[in-house]
Parts: sequence; C-alpha cells; structure tokens
Amino acid sequence: MAKRKSSSSAGNPALPSPAEILEFVQSQSGRVGKREIARAFGVRGGDRIELKRLLRKMKDDGLLAGERRRLHDAGDLPPVAVLQVGAPDADGDIVARPVDWDAAAQDDAPLVLVLPDKKAGKAARPPGEGDRILARLSKSESGDTYAYTGRIIRTLTRSTGTMLGVVHVSKSAGTRVLPVDKRDRREYTVERGALGGAKPGELVEVEPVRGRATVLPQVRIVKPLGKVDSPRSISRIAIHQHGLPNRFKDEVLAEAEAAGAPDISGLTDMRSVPLITIDPPDARDHDDAVWAGPDDNPDNEGGHKVIVAIADVARYVTPGSALDREARDRGNSVYFPDQVVPMLPEALSTDLCSLRPDEDRPALAVTMTFNAKGAKTGHRFARIVMRSAAKLSYEQAQRAVDGERSDVAGPVVDTILKPLWAAYRTVDRARSQRAPLALDLPERKIVFNDEGEVDRVVTPPRYEAHKLIEEFMIQANVCAAETLEEKRAPLIYRVHDAPSQEKLKALSEFLATLDINLSSGQVLKPKQFNTILEKVKGKEFERLVHDVVLRSQSQAIYTPDNLGHFGLNLRRYAHFTSPIRRYADLIVHRSLIAALKLGRDGLSEWDTAHLHETAELISVAERRAMAAERDTVDRLIASYLSQQVGAQFSGRIAGVTESGLFVELHDSGANGFVPISTLGQEYYAFDRITHSLVGDSTGETFRLGDPVDVRLEEVTPIAGGMRFEVISPGRPGKPMRQKHRGKRHGARRGGPARRHQGRSRR
Repeated sequence: MAKRKSSSSAGNPALPSPAEILEFVQSQSGRVGKREIARAFGVRGGDRIELKRLLRKMKDDGLLAGERRRLHDAGDLPPVAVLQVGAPDADGDIVARPVDWDAAAQDDAPLVLVLPDKKAGKAARPPGEGDRILARLSKSESGDTYAYTGRIIRTLTRSTGTMLGVVHVSKSAGTRVLPVDKRDRREYTVERGALGGAKPGELVEVEPVRGRATVLPQVRIVKPLGKVDSPRSISRIAIHQHGLPNRFKDEVLAEAEAAGAPDISGLTDMRSVPLITIDPPDARDHDDAVWAGPDDNPDNEGGHKVIVAIADVARYVTPGSALDREARDRGNSVYFPDQVVPMLPEALSTDLCSLRPDEDRPALAVTMTFNAKGAKTGHRFARIVMRSAAKLSYEQAQRAVDGERSDVAGPVVDTILKPLWAAYRTVDRARSQRAPLALDLPERKIVFNDEGEVDRVVTPPRYEAHKLIEEFMIQANVCAAETLEEKRAPLIYRVHDAPSQEKLKALSEFLATLDINLSSGQVLKPKQFNTILEKVKGKEFERLVHDVVLRSQSQAIYTPDNLGHFGLNLRRYAHFTSPIRRYADLIVHRSLIAALKLGRDGLSEWDTAHLHETAELISVAERRAMAAERDTVDRLIASYLSQQVGAQFSGRIAGVTESGLFVELHDSGANGFVPISTLGQEYYAFDRITHSLVGDSTGETFRLGDPVDVRLEEVTPIAGGMRFEVISPGRPGKPMRQKHRGKRHGARRGGPARRHQGRSRR
C-alpha cells in the first residue's frame, strides 16, 4: 500500500490527496487507473465513488489526463499508443508522432524516438515512413532530444510508398501531379515517358523517383485510377489518406475460402423459432435476428420473451489465426456510400456468417425475459443453430405493421411482426423510465443515379422499426456485460464517460444566456439534459441548444475497464451484436464462450493478456473509420455542388470560431466555411459563451444554430471544402462587452460592404 505523506482530500481520511495521487502516478511505469490507485491507497466501498469524483476533478483541473482509463500527467501520452512513422532524423533514427492527436495541431504533437525491436530478428524489416505501429511508450530523461521513446509492440500497417494525386497539364509548366492530401502543398513533375496512360484530370497513384536532382520532386505514375470526381475514386482517396487496409492477404482469403459448412452437432436446435432479420435495404451482411412472444410463465402475466440471435463468427475466426490477426488490425468495417471495406472477407461476411433466410446458420443467442413493466427479469445464452424465416428492410417491416401488406412482409405480420412490436412497446416503457440521452443525430445518405453519379442527398426516414431493433440490441449488449461481470470474465466494454466539469461549466454559462439553469456542480444524469431539450422544443433556439448539448458530451471508446455508458444511462455495457463488422463484439463472444463453457474457441490467454492493446487499437480504428467516412461524404457532396458555384442556398450556422462561420445547408447537409473577413464593414468579435460572432459597431450577431442564406463562392472537391458568403443579415444585438470575449480572440476587420436582402450589399 502506498504511504501517505500529506492530508487527505476534501476532509475524507480514506482518500489520498491530489499530491499523493500525482506522486503515485509518476512513480509507476505501467498502466495506472482508478483500480490501481484504490488498491494502492486502500480505498474501499463507497469511498471509491468519491475517489472517482476526485480523479475526474483532477482531470478537469488539468492535473491528470486519463482517457481509456490510463491515467497520466496532463499533456503526456498514454503508456501504449498508435504512432505514425515519419522521415528519419539527421542521425538516421526512426521518429514517429501519435495518430490520436488533434489533426489541426499535428506540428505540436510530441515526437517519439522508436527503439529497435529486441524480439525481432536482424532480418526483420524496421518500420518505414508512413507505417503505423503500436508502441509502448516511456518518457525520456530530461534534456533528451525527444520527449518519449517507444518500443514496438507490432507494426499495424505498412506504407506502400505511393501517393495519390491528380494529373494537371499546362503549356507553361508541363505535366504536374497535384497531391490530394491537403497537408502536402508541393507539386510533382512526372518523369518523361512515365505517364502510364493517365489523362489530365485523372486520379493517379504515383511513386517517387529517387536519386535525381530536380527543382521539383519527380514521380512516375504507377496506375491511373479514373475520373477524380467518381465515387470510386473519392472512396480510394479516403482509403489511402487514412491508411485503411483494404486488400486481404492471400493467407486470410485462403482461410476464409477453406471454411466449410458448419458442424451443428451439439448446438441447441432453434430452427423452429421464426427468427427474422430487419436491416437497411442495401445491407449485404445480416448478423442479427430477433423473435419475441408472450411469456407463457403464469407468474409473469403481461410479460414477454425476446430472443436476439447473433452470427457465431467465433466459430470461424479463431484466436491467433490469419483471419483473427487481420480482423484485429482492421478493427471494424468501414462504410462508404459506394462500397464497404469489410473487416472479414466476403466468404464469411456475406455468406457463412450472414443469417440468410432458409439456410442453417450457427449463432450465439440470448433469450431475455421482461415483465409487464418492461423490466428485464432474466436472461440466458446458448450456442444455437437457426434458420431465418424472413429478411425485411426497416421500411417493409414498418409498413406491414402499419397495415400495408406486401408479398415479403405480409405472411409474417401476424405471427412474427406484431408479437415483436408488442414486446418492444412493453420494453420501451422501461427505456423511457431509464431516460437515455435523447439527442437527435440525423444521418446523411447519398443517392446515386444509374450512371453512378451523385443524384441527391437525403435524410432517410426514421421508423419505429429502427428503435425496436436498437433497443433489443442494447438489451442484448447489457446481458453480455452482466453475464461476463458475474463470471468475473475479461471483456472489452463500450464506455461513454459523463461530461467533464469544464464542459459542463461552459454549457451552464451558455444556457444562462437563454435563462435556462444548469447547475454544473452537481452529478448530472441524462434526464437533466433531456429536460432541457424538452424545454426548448419548438423554440427558435431549439437546434442551437441541441448542438451545444451534443458538443458537451464525451467520446465513446472501448476499454477493459467499466466506466458505464452515460448516454444510454447504463451501469455496464458491451458490444455483442455485430461481430461481422466489429472486433470488440468478437472478443465479447469469445469471452462468453469461455465463461459459459460453450466450446473450445473462446477467449485465449493471449487475448486476455492483450485486452488493453486491443481496446486501444479498435478505438483508434473506429475514429479512423469515422473520419474516412465523413471525408468521403464531404468530398462527394462538394463534387455534386461544384457545378453550382454562384447559386444561393438556405442553411444554418453549424459552427462558430474566431476566424469565421461553418454553415450547413438544409437540402444536402453540405458544410462550408464563411471567412470572418467577408461578414461586413465592421470588426467582429468571438463570444465564447454564446457561440457567436458579434459586430462591435452595430451588434449584428451570427450565432450557432441561426438560419442563414448563403451564396456558394468556391468549391474544392478533392479537399471536400466549400466557401460560402452570407447574403442574409445577422440577428440584431448589442456590441459585446470586453469581458465576454473569448481569450486570444481579438476583433477581426470585416471585408467589403454586403448586399443584404433589403439593403445594400456587394
């Protein structure tokens, strides 16, 4: 037990002081979290809750940093991190930067000196520029050139040494390749005779030509990739820029192809249960099926039984196999508007592991019992063999329940769909009592025409069928976490921490400007946020409040340590329902198989020993996928609107910074920037509390969430960027008092006079 040197925290003699905690964290070379601190200082029982609050306050105060439950000094890197290798330094040493760092501040990211891998043989290839590695980090001694040293745990992805660019030809400059990476502002000349059949304006993959002294760096074109604005090319740009592994190794494909029909002996036979799949209409893999019916137990009158069956991926992807290594590296499937980069080869994801109708499929199923109030009273897991009775889209299922019969859904309305809906409406009562965070997160969907070009951008309708499947999947995920905790089995949780006190304070200050009270000092639950959202419903600032509440939330991550899920208002939560597309779910499946003695293909000792590394990998992979998907949608929409420069659109202010406004268009969801220099003939100051730009002479105000009309001035499809000019007036206001201005955000000079609707503007 750690020795006490000073008085305890907040008058509680059972707690260490902040100074003692800092000293303990600094003295440890390995992972440190709440559990280790509690054990070191003998904190037990209810005092653990107070310790958690103390650690959170220390993080809010900047004394500690602690995402993924690895506590460390603020500004430090965690003990294990994903790094991207850069160019060697002057001494030829390998240098890298952390991948999980603010992209806008990459130049300020700490540099890590990568040490040789002692376990690797001399013939092993060291990581090169562009490679991504997982490394165990240590702080360097003071005075060293690099802040950290890193020992390679494993190389995640190898850079191909190639880059993507667009061919540009002019009479004066000749043939150039302009890189698609916004961070690379160089132009490249093309080696004579090395065009490879590429045409001007095409996207190309190029490789550098070494050893030739030229004014501009020289490249040769490896292969042309087609029109730069085609959806396929735009997806390729995202895949390349974000380092997504999109080609399966031969050994991985061989293992997938060798997987044959499953051995169903010893499985619980549930082929007579009419489980069905309900998915988006364009889904190619179906990894979850559901069934519900009244509970026949006389002691549970009005209750229901619900079965959620999930594809038994663990039967095919076993620990240590080539399939397993590849799935872990990928972390998840990545969904682009025109294609999918899957976590597993199609032989598994769309065939053997897909719960297709009228085909025998192994599954891991949980049978849940709910009482008449919707509360779960019990559950049990089993490995089963099933036959899906139908494959429906959300719309087909919803229309059938609403009374519109069809050839597909009609035969199962009374026998399958209505009992499902009856069970959902019961379970939904308990969900309403639980009161998860009720944030509205609209989805943009790109619709292509027959020629494969963007036709329109829509917000798909959200049916009750969506909510039904989501709630049953949430309940199944809770069952997995509860079972594994009860068995004291290792698992990876899906956690969503409560908002930090710093963010709550900022939110409270903002809400106060709308005469809405939020006490930032109390322990908040999602219900308090929902009350605020309900209070502003239908008011002009409804969307504004929604946006600011959303920005106050923490980011969900994967970790072996249970922080709970704030957004869902659940004490324990794990991802169990999508092992075809998420590696976290596969780990949970394996742990259930091992804990419940359901087979020999459960969690291995290696899996257990490397849970923290796996959680770090898949958390980074998830953020990588989200960024790649978002960039692709932005580029496709920018390309779609590139023919409409000069057109006027209606939108809303989706972001406010000291340098200008971000505007989201109503029709397409496209996002563009309005530089502050184009707003008008006065200075505008950034009000950090109200999320506004305020004119210092007239008080004209542009606030987050406000409706605006804009003109599209410029489009850069490759970067996915658009520049707008505001053509409608801001809201009337008063010049801002100096004390409300954000720090370091001085007033900016406006540009030429504008022509507002109804007044002079240019």
